[in-house]
Amino acid sequence: MSDHPTFYEVIGGEPVLSKLVTRFYEVMDTEPKAAGIRAMHQQDLSEAREKLFLFLSGWMGGPPLYVEKYGHPMLRARHLPFPIAESERDQWIYCMVRAMHDVGIDEKVMVQLGNALWGVADFMRNQPETVKSA
Repeated sequence: MSDHPTFYEVIGGEPVLSKLVTRFYEVMDTEPKAAGIRAMHQQDLSEAREKLFLFLSGWMGGPPLYVEKYGHPMLRARHLPFPIAESERDQWIYCMVRAMHDVGIDEKVMVQLGNALWGVADFMRNQPETVKSA
């Protein structure tokens, strides 16, 4: 057993994770800044909501619910059908940070968790970086 609590424990476990994921999809569904990633999802977000909750539970150090139900997440392979560039990564992170803020996650934890999630979101990119013209 680790001396350090997991993100799952620090945020408050299942009830807070459930609120976080629900708020994440509410932000995605209503925020114009997230229109690009919202368009990649089905109209009904319930399946995506369930899968993100199950995945984050295990990823954050809680029960490995996604693995128990679906097997290894294979995140990158599962996201390959979707064009994910910096913009989509940033939209996803925007929704997650906004959701963390809205559900009241401690700022220090929000920064640490946000940085960890940024790494995962960045790993999902499968499109080249855009070149900015002068």
